[in-house]
Amino acid sequence: MSHCSSPTNPAGTRDPDWWRHAVVYQVYLRSFADSNSDGIGDLLGLHSRITYLQKLGIDAIWISPFYPSAFADGGYDVDDYRDVDSTFGGFREFALLISSLHAAEIKVLCDIVPNHTSVRHSWFREALRSPPGSPARDRYIFRDGIGEDNSLAPSDWSSKLGGPAWTRVSDGQWYLHLFTPAQPDLNWQNLEVRKDFLKTIRFWSDLGVDGFRVDVAHGLAKDIASPLPSMAEINNLPPGSHLFWDRDEVQEIYTEWRQVFNQYDPPRMAIAEAEVPVSRLSRYASPTGLGQAFCFDLLRSNWDKDEFLAAIDENLAQAELVNSSPTWVISNHDSVRHATRYGLPQGTLGAGQDGKAWLRSNGMEPPLDTDLGLRRARAAALFILALPGSPYLYQGEELGLHEVGDLPAHVLQDPIFERSGRTIKGRDGCRVPLPWTRTRPSFGFSTVEAYLPQPDWFSRCSVEAQDADPTSTLNMYRRAIALRRKLEGPGDLHWVASRHRELHFIRPGGWHCVVNFGPNLVPLPGGEVIITSGPLVGSRLPADTTAWIVQPERV
Repeated sequence: MSHCSSPTNPAGTRDPDWWRHAVVYQVYLRSFADSNSDGIGDLLGLHSRITYLQKLGIDAIWISPFYPSAFADGGYDVDDYRDVDSTFGGFREFALLISSLHAAEIKVLCDIVPNHTSVRHSWFREALRSPPGSPARDRYIFRDGIGEDNSLAPSDWSSKLGGPAWTRVSDGQWYLHLFTPAQPDLNWQNLEVRKDFLKTIRFWSDLGVDGFRVDVAHGLAKDIASPLPSMAEINNLPPGSHLFWDRDEVQEIYTEWRQVFNQYDPPRMAIAEAEVPVSRLSRYASPTGLGQAFCFDLLRSNWDKDEFLAAIDENLAQAELVNSSPTWVISNHDSVRHATRYGLPQGTLGAGQDGKAWLRSNGMEPPLDTDLGLRRARAAALFILALPGSPYLYQGEELGLHEVGDLPAHVLQDPIFERSGRTIKGRDGCRVPLPWTRTRPSFGFSTVEAYLPQPDWFSRCSVEAQDADPTSTLNMYRRAIALRRKLEGPGDLHWVASRHRELHFIRPGGWHCVVNFGPNLVPLPGGEVIITSGPLVGSRLPADTTAWIVQPERV
Protein backbone atom coordinates (compact mmCIF):
# COMPACT_ATOMS: atom_id res chain seq x y z
CA MET A 1 0.00 0.00 0.00
CA SER A 2 1.32 3.47 -0.81
CA HIS A 3 1.81 6.13 1.85
CA CYS A 4 -1.65 7.69 1.47
CA SER A 5 -3.90 5.75 -0.87
CA SER A 6 -4.93 2.21 -0.43
CA PRO A 7 -29.40 13.02 -0.12
CA THR A 8 -30.41 15.83 1.97
CA ASN A 9 -28.76 16.86 5.24
CA PRO A 10 -30.40 14.51 7.77
CA ALA A 11 -30.41 17.23 10.39
CA GLY A 12 -32.90 19.39 8.56
CA THR A 13 -32.63 23.14 8.80
CA ARG A 14 -34.55 23.47 12.09
CA ASP A 15 -34.07 20.07 13.73
CA PRO A 16 -33.03 20.74 17.36
CA ASP A 17 -31.30 17.35 17.52
CA TRP A 18 -29.19 17.65 14.36
CA TRP A 19 -25.97 17.44 16.40
CA ARG A 20 -26.72 14.05 17.94
CA HIS A 21 -25.55 12.07 14.90
CA ALA A 22 -23.69 14.74 12.92
CA VAL A 23 -20.35 14.06 11.27
CA VAL A 24 -18.34 17.14 12.27
CA TYR A 25 -15.15 18.20 10.47
CA GLN A 26 -12.59 20.30 12.33
CA VAL A 27 -11.01 23.11 10.30
CA TYR A 28 -7.74 24.48 11.66
CA LEU A 29 -8.19 27.69 9.70
CA ARG A 30 -4.53 28.75 9.38
CA SER A 31 -3.74 25.45 7.68
CA PHE A 32 -6.78 24.76 5.50
CA ALA A 33 -6.62 26.99 2.40
CA ASP A 34 -5.07 30.38 1.63
CA SER A 35 -6.89 32.83 -0.67
CA ASN A 36 -4.60 35.88 -0.58
CA SER A 37 -1.13 34.37 -1.06
CA ASP A 38 0.31 35.16 2.36
CA GLY A 39 0.94 31.51 3.22
CA ILE A 40 -1.75 31.43 5.94
CA GLY A 41 -5.23 29.94 5.58
CA ASP A 42 -8.23 32.26 5.78
CA LEU A 43 -12.02 32.50 5.54
CA LEU A 44 -12.16 32.93 1.78
CA GLY A 45 -9.80 30.00 1.40
CA LEU A 46 -12.21 27.89 3.41
CA HIS A 47 -15.07 29.27 1.32
CA SER A 48 -13.30 28.13 -1.84
CA ARG A 49 -13.34 24.53 -0.58
CA ILE A 50 -17.01 24.23 0.30
CA THR A 51 -17.61 21.96 -2.69
CA TYR A 52 -14.90 19.66 -1.33
CA LEU A 53 -16.64 19.55 2.05
CA GLN A 54 -19.97 18.84 0.36
CA LYS A 55 -18.48 15.95 -1.57
CA LEU A 56 -16.91 14.61 1.61
CA GLY A 57 -20.43 14.50 3.03
CA ILE A 58 -19.95 16.05 6.47
CA ASP A 59 -22.86 17.64 8.38
CA ALA A 60 -20.99 20.43 10.18
CA ILE A 61 -17.62 22.11 10.54
CA TRP A 62 -15.91 23.35 13.67
CA ILE A 63 -13.65 26.34 12.91
CA SER A 64 -10.63 27.05 15.11
CA PRO A 65 -10.38 30.58 16.58
CA PHE A 66 -10.41 33.37 14.00
CA TYR A 67 -10.54 36.29 16.45
CA PRO A 68 -7.90 39.05 16.64
CA SER A 69 -4.83 37.52 18.26
CA ALA A 70 -1.05 37.64 18.47
CA PHE A 71 -1.18 33.85 17.85
CA ALA A 72 1.01 33.13 20.84
CA ASP A 73 -0.93 29.88 21.12
CA GLY A 74 -2.53 29.23 17.75
CA GLY A 75 -5.20 31.91 18.18
CA TYR A 76 -6.33 30.67 21.60
CA ASP A 77 -4.98 33.96 22.98
CA VAL A 78 -7.94 36.17 22.10
CA ASP A 79 -7.77 39.99 21.88
CA ASP A 80 -11.46 40.55 21.10
CA TYR A 81 -14.15 37.86 21.23
CA ARG A 82 -16.50 39.74 18.89
CA ASP A 83 -14.25 40.49 15.93
CA VAL A 84 -12.37 38.74 13.10
CA ASP A 85 -8.59 38.89 12.75
CA SER A 86 -7.60 40.69 9.55
CA THR A 87 -5.29 37.76 8.74
CA PHE A 88 -8.42 35.73 8.04
CA GLY A 89 -10.63 38.41 6.50
CA GLY A 90 -13.43 40.36 8.08
CA PHE A 91 -17.14 40.25 8.87
CA ARG A 92 -18.05 40.42 5.19
CA GLU A 93 -16.05 37.25 4.51
CA PHE A 94 -17.43 35.60 7.62
CA ALA A 95 -21.03 36.35 6.64
CA LEU A 96 -20.41 35.03 3.12
CA LEU A 97 -18.89 31.84 4.54
CA ILE A 98 -21.81 31.21 6.91
CA SER A 99 -24.46 31.78 4.26
CA SER A 100 -22.64 29.60 1.73
CA LEU A 101 -22.09 26.76 4.19
CA HIS A 102 -25.74 26.87 5.18
CA ALA A 103 -26.75 26.85 1.52
CA ALA A 104 -24.62 23.70 1.21
CA GLU A 105 -26.49 22.26 4.26
CA ILE A 106 -23.40 22.38 6.45
CA LYS A 107 -23.73 23.66 10.02
CA VAL A 108 -21.07 25.87 11.64
CA LEU A 109 -19.48 25.59 15.07
CA CYS A 110 -17.17 28.31 16.38
CA ASP A 111 -14.41 27.83 18.92
CA ILE A 112 -14.99 29.92 22.04
CA VAL A 113 -12.17 30.48 24.56
CA PRO A 114 -13.65 31.46 27.93
CA ASN A 115 -10.87 30.46 30.35
CA HIS A 116 -8.47 33.24 29.40
CA THR A 117 -8.00 36.29 27.19
CA SER A 118 -4.79 37.52 25.59
CA VAL A 119 -2.51 40.09 27.20
CA ARG A 120 -3.58 42.45 24.38
CA HIS A 121 -7.27 42.29 25.37
CA SER A 122 -8.58 45.72 26.40
CA TRP A 123 -9.51 44.36 29.83
CA PHE A 124 -6.01 43.15 30.59
CA ARG A 125 -4.44 46.37 29.37
CA GLU A 126 -6.78 48.24 31.70
CA ALA A 127 -5.84 45.88 34.53
CA LEU A 128 -2.14 46.68 34.07
CA ARG A 129 -2.91 50.40 34.22
CA SER A 130 -5.02 49.97 37.36
CA PRO A 131 -3.90 49.49 40.98
CA PRO A 132 -4.10 46.24 42.96
CA GLY A 133 -7.62 45.57 44.23
CA SER A 134 -9.25 47.60 41.44
CA PRO A 135 -12.36 46.42 39.54
CA ALA A 136 -10.21 46.11 36.41
CA ARG A 137 -7.90 43.63 38.10
CA ASP A 138 -10.83 41.71 39.54
CA ARG A 139 -11.74 40.51 36.05
CA TYR A 140 -8.54 38.42 36.24
CA ILE A 141 -6.74 36.55 39.01
CA PHE A 142 -4.06 38.77 40.51
CA ARG A 143 -2.30 37.90 43.77
CA ASP A 144 0.52 39.26 45.86
CA GLY A 145 3.70 37.25 45.79
CA ILE A 146 5.58 35.67 48.66
CA GLY A 147 8.32 37.45 50.57
CA GLU A 148 8.84 41.00 51.70
CA ASP A 149 9.15 42.33 48.17
CA ASN A 150 6.63 39.92 46.55
CA SER A 151 9.53 38.53 44.51
CA LEU A 152 8.41 34.91 44.75
CA ALA A 153 5.36 33.55 42.90
CA PRO A 154 2.22 33.03 45.02
CA SER A 155 2.54 29.23 44.57
CA ASP A 156 4.56 26.55 42.80
CA TRP A 157 1.85 25.88 40.24
CA SER A 158 2.90 25.00 36.70
CA SER A 159 1.09 25.80 33.47
CA LYS A 160 -0.37 23.23 31.08
CA LEU A 161 2.11 24.21 28.37
CA GLY A 162 5.21 24.18 30.54
CA GLY A 163 6.82 26.65 32.91
CA PRO A 164 5.30 28.44 35.92
CA ALA A 165 1.64 29.46 36.04
CA TRP A 166 2.31 32.95 37.47
CA THR A 167 3.87 36.05 35.88
CA ARG A 168 4.85 39.21 37.75
CA VAL A 169 3.77 42.67 36.59
CA SER A 170 5.57 45.98 37.12
CA ASP A 171 3.93 46.87 40.45
CA GLY A 172 4.95 43.54 41.98
CA GLN A 173 1.67 41.61 41.78
CA TRP A 174 1.38 38.33 39.91
CA TYR A 175 -1.33 37.10 37.53
CA LEU A 176 -2.40 33.50 36.96
CA HIS A 177 -2.11 31.86 33.54
CA LEU A 178 -2.77 28.14 33.38
CA PHE A 179 -1.44 28.19 29.81
CA THR A 180 1.12 30.74 28.51
CA PRO A 181 1.92 34.16 30.03
CA ALA A 182 0.15 35.58 26.95
CA GLN A 183 -3.11 34.02 28.19
CA PRO A 184 -4.15 35.47 31.59
CA ASP A 185 -6.95 33.53 33.25
CA LEU A 186 -10.28 35.25 33.73
CA ASN A 187 -12.05 35.45 37.09
CA TRP A 188 -15.41 33.78 36.52
CA GLN A 189 -16.65 34.85 39.94
CA ASN A 190 -16.80 38.34 38.43
CA LEU A 191 -20.33 39.11 37.16
CA GLU A 192 -19.03 41.40 34.42
CA VAL A 193 -17.06 38.49 32.94
CA ARG A 194 -20.15 36.27 32.99
CA LYS A 195 -22.38 38.87 31.37
CA ASP A 196 -19.85 39.68 28.67
CA PHE A 197 -19.60 36.05 27.55
CA LEU A 198 -23.37 35.81 27.33
CA LYS A 199 -23.15 38.82 25.03
CA THR A 200 -20.50 37.02 22.95
CA ILE A 201 -22.65 33.91 22.61
CA ARG A 202 -25.59 36.02 21.43
CA PHE A 203 -23.37 37.96 19.04
CA TRP A 204 -22.21 34.92 17.05
CA SER A 205 -25.55 33.14 17.34
CA ASP A 206 -27.25 36.19 15.84
CA LEU A 207 -24.79 35.97 12.94
CA GLY A 208 -25.96 32.42 12.24
CA VAL A 209 -23.46 30.24 14.09
CA ASP A 210 -25.12 26.92 14.94
CA GLY A 211 -23.01 25.96 17.94
CA PHE A 212 -19.81 26.31 19.92
CA ARG A 213 -16.82 24.20 20.85
CA VAL A 214 -15.93 25.36 24.36
CA ASP A 215 -12.18 25.45 24.98
CA VAL A 216 -10.97 24.37 28.45
CA ALA A 217 -14.56 23.98 29.56
CA HIS A 218 -13.46 22.41 32.86
CA GLY A 219 -11.27 25.35 33.90
CA LEU A 220 -13.57 28.32 34.44
CA ALA A 221 -14.65 27.92 38.07
CA LYS A 222 -11.78 28.50 40.51
CA ASP A 223 -11.46 28.78 44.27
CA ILE A 224 -8.16 30.53 44.80
CA ALA A 225 -7.82 32.05 48.26
CA SER A 226 -4.59 32.66 50.13
CA PRO A 227 -2.60 30.90 51.41
CA LEU A 228 -2.31 28.77 48.30
CA PRO A 229 -1.54 25.06 48.66
CA SER A 230 1.19 23.35 46.66
CA MET A 231 0.59 21.69 43.29
CA ALA A 232 1.04 18.28 44.91
CA GLU A 233 -1.60 19.07 47.55
CA ILE A 234 -4.29 20.27 45.14
CA ASN A 235 -3.77 17.34 42.78
CA ASN A 236 -4.76 15.02 45.62
CA LEU A 237 -8.10 16.72 46.26
CA PRO A 238 -11.27 14.67 45.53
CA PRO A 239 -13.12 15.08 42.20
CA GLY A 240 -15.07 18.30 41.96
CA SER A 241 -12.98 20.17 44.53
CA HIS A 242 -9.72 20.82 42.67
CA LEU A 243 -8.86 24.49 43.01
CA PHE A 244 -9.10 25.24 39.28
CA TRP A 245 -9.97 22.11 37.24
CA ASP A 246 -13.43 20.56 36.97
CA ARG A 247 -15.00 22.14 40.01
CA ASP A 248 -18.65 21.24 40.52
CA GLU A 249 -19.80 24.86 40.35
CA VAL A 250 -18.55 25.27 36.78
CA GLN A 251 -21.91 23.84 35.72
CA GLU A 252 -23.67 26.93 37.12
CA ILE A 253 -21.95 28.94 34.37
CA TYR A 254 -23.17 26.58 31.65
CA THR A 255 -26.71 26.64 32.99
CA GLU A 256 -26.68 30.37 32.21
CA TRP A 257 -25.30 29.67 28.75
CA ARG A 258 -27.95 27.04 28.06
CA GLN A 259 -30.68 29.58 28.81
CA VAL A 260 -29.26 31.74 26.02
CA PHE A 261 -28.78 28.79 23.63
CA ASN A 262 -32.43 27.83 24.05
CA GLN A 263 -33.65 31.27 23.00
CA TYR A 264 -32.81 30.35 19.40
CA ASP A 265 -34.71 28.13 16.99
CA PRO A 266 -33.26 25.60 16.75
CA PRO A 267 -31.36 25.93 20.03
CA ARG A 268 -27.63 26.49 19.66
CA MET A 269 -25.57 23.44 20.55
CA ALA A 270 -22.27 23.30 22.40
CA ILE A 271 -19.60 20.72 23.07
CA ALA A 272 -17.19 20.79 25.99
CA GLU A 273 -13.47 20.27 25.70
CA ALA A 274 -13.10 18.97 29.25
CA GLU A 275 -10.11 16.87 30.23
CA VAL A 276 -11.84 15.09 33.10
CA PRO A 277 -12.35 11.48 34.14
CA VAL A 278 -14.92 9.78 31.94
CA SER A 279 -17.14 9.37 35.00
CA ARG A 280 -17.57 13.18 35.13
CA LEU A 281 -18.17 13.86 31.43
CA SER A 282 -21.95 13.63 31.78
CA ARG A 283 -21.95 16.79 33.91
CA TYR A 284 -20.83 18.79 30.87
CA ALA A 285 -23.15 16.97 28.48
CA SER A 286 -26.26 17.66 30.55
CA PRO A 287 -29.26 19.09 28.65
CA THR A 288 -29.30 21.97 31.16
CA GLY A 289 -25.64 22.67 30.38
CA LEU A 290 -23.55 22.43 27.24
CA GLY A 291 -25.30 19.29 25.97
CA GLN A 292 -22.33 17.35 24.58
CA ALA A 293 -18.74 16.64 25.63
CA PHE A 294 -15.67 15.24 23.92
CA CYS A 295 -14.52 11.83 25.02
CA PHE A 296 -10.76 11.67 24.43
CA ASP A 297 -10.22 8.07 25.51
CA LEU A 298 -9.73 6.82 21.95
CA LEU A 299 -7.08 9.51 21.44
CA ARG A 300 -5.17 7.96 24.33
CA SER A 301 -5.81 4.33 23.46
CA ASN A 302 -3.34 1.94 21.91
CA TRP A 303 -4.48 -0.03 18.87
CA ASP A 304 -5.99 -2.65 21.16
CA LYS A 305 -9.36 -4.37 21.26
CA ASP A 306 -9.82 -4.14 25.02
CA GLU A 307 -8.85 -0.46 25.22
CA PHE A 308 -11.23 0.46 22.39
CA LEU A 309 -14.06 -1.58 23.91
CA ALA A 310 -13.66 0.02 27.35
CA ALA A 311 -13.56 3.54 25.87
CA ILE A 312 -16.67 2.96 23.76
CA ASP A 313 -18.72 1.38 26.54
CA GLU A 314 -17.83 4.12 29.02
CA ASN A 315 -18.62 6.87 26.54
CA LEU A 316 -21.96 5.34 25.62
CA ALA A 317 -22.88 4.96 29.29
CA GLN A 318 -21.96 8.55 30.15
CA ALA A 319 -23.99 9.94 27.26
CA GLU A 320 -26.99 7.81 28.21
CA LEU A 321 -26.95 9.14 31.78
CA VAL A 322 -28.02 12.59 30.57
CA ASN A 323 -29.67 11.70 27.25
CA SER A 324 -26.77 13.21 25.35
CA SER A 325 -24.95 11.93 22.29
CA PRO A 326 -21.55 10.19 22.46
CA THR A 327 -18.59 11.64 20.59
CA TRP A 328 -15.71 9.87 18.86
CA VAL A 329 -12.32 11.50 18.34
CA ILE A 330 -9.15 9.84 17.05
CA SER A 331 -7.28 12.97 15.87
CA ASN A 332 -7.37 16.71 16.48
CA HIS A 333 -5.16 19.80 16.44
CA ASP A 334 -3.63 18.95 19.84
CA SER A 335 -2.61 15.34 19.19
CA VAL A 336 -0.18 13.35 17.07
CA ARG A 337 -2.16 12.16 14.04
CA HIS A 338 -3.60 8.69 14.49
CA ALA A 339 -2.03 7.33 11.31
CA THR A 340 1.31 7.90 13.06
CA ARG A 341 0.25 6.72 16.51
CA TYR A 342 -0.88 3.39 15.11
CA GLY A 343 2.32 2.91 13.10
CA LEU A 344 4.68 3.12 16.08
CA PRO A 345 5.54 0.32 18.51
CA GLN A 346 2.86 -0.36 21.12
CA GLY A 347 3.05 2.14 23.96
CA THR A 348 5.06 4.79 22.10
CA LEU A 349 2.02 7.02 21.66
CA GLY A 350 -0.65 5.13 23.54
CA ALA A 351 -2.29 5.68 26.90
CA GLY A 352 -0.15 7.96 29.05
CA GLN A 353 2.32 8.66 26.21
CA ASP A 354 2.49 11.77 24.06
CA GLY A 355 5.28 11.07 21.60
CA LYS A 356 7.79 13.52 23.09
CA ALA A 357 10.75 11.23 22.49
CA TRP A 358 9.62 10.35 18.92
CA LEU A 359 9.18 14.02 18.03
CA ARG A 360 12.49 14.91 19.67
CA SER A 361 14.17 12.46 17.32
CA ASN A 362 12.56 14.26 14.34
CA GLY A 363 10.32 11.27 13.80
CA MET A 364 13.18 8.82 13.41
CA GLU A 365 13.20 6.77 16.63
CA PRO A 366 11.47 4.45 16.98
CA PRO A 367 10.99 3.90 13.24
CA LEU A 368 7.49 4.60 11.93
CA ASP A 369 5.77 1.89 9.87
CA THR A 370 3.72 4.18 7.62
CA ASP A 371 1.87 1.36 5.85
CA LEU A 372 0.80 -0.22 9.14
CA GLY A 373 -0.22 3.14 10.56
CA LEU A 374 -2.34 4.00 7.53
CA ARG A 375 -3.96 0.57 7.46
CA ARG A 376 -4.98 0.89 11.11
CA ALA A 377 -6.01 4.53 10.66
CA ARG A 378 -8.40 3.55 7.87
CA ALA A 379 -9.80 0.73 10.00
CA ALA A 380 -10.29 3.04 12.99
CA ALA A 381 -12.04 5.66 10.86
CA LEU A 382 -14.48 3.15 9.42
CA PHE A 383 -15.09 1.82 12.92
CA ILE A 384 -15.98 5.17 14.54
CA LEU A 385 -18.15 6.16 11.57
CA ALA A 386 -20.33 3.14 12.31
CA LEU A 387 -20.78 3.99 16.00
CA PRO A 388 -23.90 5.79 17.26
CA GLY A 389 -23.31 9.43 18.05
CA SER A 390 -21.10 12.12 16.57
CA PRO A 391 -17.71 11.45 14.96
CA TYR A 392 -15.47 14.52 15.04
CA LEU A 393 -12.96 14.35 12.18
CA TYR A 394 -9.78 16.41 11.93
CA GLN A 395 -8.80 18.00 8.63
CA GLY A 396 -6.35 15.84 6.70
CA GLU A 397 -7.24 12.55 8.32
CA GLU A 398 -9.43 11.85 5.28
CA LEU A 399 -6.20 12.06 3.26
CA GLY A 400 -4.42 9.60 5.52
CA LEU A 401 -1.91 12.23 6.59
CA HIS A 402 0.79 11.27 9.04
CA GLU A 403 2.38 13.58 11.60
CA VAL A 404 5.13 15.74 10.13
CA GLY A 405 7.73 14.77 12.70
CA ASP A 406 10.81 16.40 11.18
CA LEU A 407 9.89 20.09 11.31
CA PRO A 408 13.08 22.10 12.01
CA ALA A 409 13.27 24.05 15.25
CA HIS A 410 13.33 27.47 13.58
CA VAL A 411 9.82 27.07 12.08
CA LEU A 412 8.03 25.78 15.18
CA GLN A 413 5.10 27.89 16.35
CA ASP A 414 3.75 25.94 19.33
CA PRO A 415 4.62 27.70 22.63
CA ILE A 416 5.29 24.29 24.17
CA PHE A 417 8.66 24.29 22.40
CA GLU A 418 10.03 27.42 24.07
CA ARG A 419 8.35 26.84 27.43
CA SER A 420 9.90 23.37 27.64
CA GLY A 421 13.36 24.79 27.11
CA ARG A 422 13.20 23.79 23.43
CA THR A 423 13.02 20.10 24.36
CA ILE A 424 9.40 19.29 23.36
CA LYS A 425 8.43 20.01 19.76
CA GLY A 426 4.72 20.26 20.52
CA ARG A 427 1.75 20.16 18.18
CA ASP A 428 2.93 21.77 14.94
CA GLY A 429 3.37 18.42 13.20
CA CYS A 430 -0.39 17.85 13.00
CA ARG A 431 -1.05 21.46 11.95
CA VAL A 432 0.96 21.56 8.73
CA PRO A 433 -1.19 23.05 5.90
CA LEU A 434 -3.15 20.61 3.76
CA PRO A 435 -2.03 19.41 0.32
CA TRP A 436 -4.65 20.02 -2.37
CA THR A 437 -2.56 19.42 -5.50
CA ARG A 438 0.54 17.41 -6.38
CA THR A 439 2.81 20.38 -7.02
CA ARG A 440 4.88 22.96 -5.18
CA PRO A 441 5.24 25.61 -3.89
CA SER A 442 2.59 24.55 -1.37
CA PHE A 443 0.57 21.75 -3.01
CA GLY A 444 -2.37 24.04 -3.80
CA PHE A 445 -2.71 25.39 -0.26
CA SER A 446 -1.41 28.78 -1.47
CA THR A 447 0.53 30.29 -4.37
CA VAL A 448 3.50 30.78 -2.02
CA GLU A 449 5.25 28.65 0.58
CA ALA A 450 3.03 27.72 3.52
CA TYR A 451 3.74 29.17 6.97
CA LEU A 452 4.77 25.68 8.11
CA PRO A 453 6.87 23.67 5.63
CA GLN A 454 5.17 20.74 3.91
CA PRO A 455 7.13 17.54 3.19
CA ASP A 456 7.62 16.15 -0.32
CA TRP A 457 5.45 13.12 0.44
CA PHE A 458 2.42 15.41 0.69
CA SER A 459 2.29 15.27 -3.12
CA ARG A 460 1.03 11.67 -3.19
CA CYS A 461 -1.34 12.36 -0.29
CA SER A 462 -2.95 15.38 -1.95
CA VAL A 463 -6.60 15.67 -2.85
CA GLU A 464 -5.61 15.75 -6.51
CA ALA A 465 -3.66 12.49 -6.18
CA GLN A 466 -6.50 10.70 -4.38
CA ASP A 467 -9.58 12.15 -6.04
CA ALA A 468 -9.94 9.67 -8.91
CA ASP A 469 -8.51 6.63 -7.09
CA PRO A 470 -11.41 4.49 -5.85
CA THR A 471 -9.15 2.81 -3.27
CA SER A 472 -7.80 6.05 -1.78
CA THR A 473 -8.34 7.03 1.82
CA LEU A 474 -10.25 10.12 0.68
CA ASN A 475 -12.74 8.08 -1.32
CA MET A 476 -13.11 5.58 1.51
CA TYR A 477 -14.18 8.45 3.79
CA ARG A 478 -16.57 9.82 1.16
CA ARG A 479 -18.24 6.46 0.62
CA ALA A 480 -18.38 5.63 4.33
CA ILE A 481 -20.00 8.95 5.26
CA ALA A 482 -22.54 8.57 2.45
CA LEU A 483 -23.37 5.01 3.55
CA ARG A 484 -23.61 6.12 7.17
CA ARG A 485 -26.18 8.70 6.15
CA LYS A 486 -28.33 5.97 4.57
CA LEU A 487 -27.88 3.46 7.38
CA GLU A 488 -27.82 5.64 10.50
CA GLY A 489 -30.98 5.57 12.58
CA PRO A 490 -32.14 5.80 16.16
CA GLY A 491 -30.87 3.24 18.61
CA ASP A 492 -27.67 2.06 20.18
CA LEU A 493 -25.51 -0.92 19.34
CA HIS A 494 -25.38 -4.57 20.32
CA TRP A 495 -22.02 -6.23 20.85
CA VAL A 496 -21.50 -9.67 19.34
CA ALA A 497 -19.29 -12.07 21.28
CA SER A 498 -16.03 -12.74 19.45
CA ARG A 499 -13.69 -15.71 19.45
CA HIS A 500 -10.68 -13.78 18.18
CA ARG A 501 -9.28 -10.26 18.62
CA GLU A 502 -12.09 -8.54 16.76
CA LEU A 503 -14.81 -6.13 17.86
CA HIS A 504 -18.18 -6.78 16.27
CA PHE A 505 -21.37 -4.82 16.83
CA ILE A 506 -24.77 -4.58 15.19
CA ARG A 507 -26.69 -1.35 14.70
CA PRO A 508 -30.50 -1.34 14.33
CA GLY A 509 -31.69 -2.71 11.02
CA GLY A 510 -28.99 -5.34 10.73
CA TRP A 511 -25.99 -3.11 10.04
CA HIS A 512 -22.86 -4.97 11.20
CA CYS A 513 -19.41 -3.50 11.81
CA VAL A 514 -16.40 -5.74 12.44
CA VAL A 515 -12.82 -4.57 13.10
CA ASN A 516 -9.96 -7.03 13.45
CA PHE A 517 -7.34 -6.04 16.03
CA GLY A 518 -5.63 -9.43 15.96
CA PRO A 519 -3.23 -11.19 13.59
CA ASN A 520 -5.55 -13.97 12.43
CA LEU A 521 -8.14 -13.94 9.64
CA VAL A 522 -11.67 -13.50 10.99
CA PRO A 523 -14.85 -14.89 9.38
CA LEU A 524 -17.50 -12.30 8.59
CA PRO A 525 -21.23 -12.59 9.30
CA GLY A 526 -23.63 -13.35 6.47
CA GLY A 527 -24.92 -10.53 4.30
CA GLU A 528 -23.50 -8.07 1.81
CA VAL A 529 -20.12 -6.49 2.49
CA ILE A 530 -20.67 -2.86 1.47
CA ILE A 531 -17.34 -1.30 2.42
CA THR A 532 -14.00 -2.33 3.88
CA SER A 533 -10.97 -0.36 4.99
CA GLY A 534 -8.70 -2.76 3.11
CA PRO A 535 -9.00 -5.84 0.89
CA LEU A 536 -10.52 -9.05 2.24
CA VAL A 537 -8.86 -12.44 1.97
CA GLY A 538 -11.61 -14.40 0.31
CA SER A 539 -14.57 -13.82 2.60
CA ARG A 540 -12.45 -13.30 5.71
CA LEU A 541 -11.26 -10.12 7.43
CA PRO A 542 -7.47 -9.70 7.74
CA ALA A 543 -5.60 -7.96 10.55
CA ASP A 544 -6.08 -4.20 11.06
CA THR A 545 -9.14 -4.05 8.80
CA THR A 546 -12.79 -3.04 9.27
CA ALA A 547 -15.83 -4.16 7.28
CA TRP A 548 -19.48 -3.12 7.18
CA ILE A 549 -22.02 -5.82 6.35
CA VAL A 550 -25.76 -5.38 5.77
CA GLN A 551 -28.73 -7.24 4.39
CA PRO A 552 -29.19 -6.35 0.69
CA GLU A 553 -32.44 -4.48 1.28
CA ARG A 554 -30.69 -2.06 3.63
CA VAL A 555 -28.51 -0.47 0.95
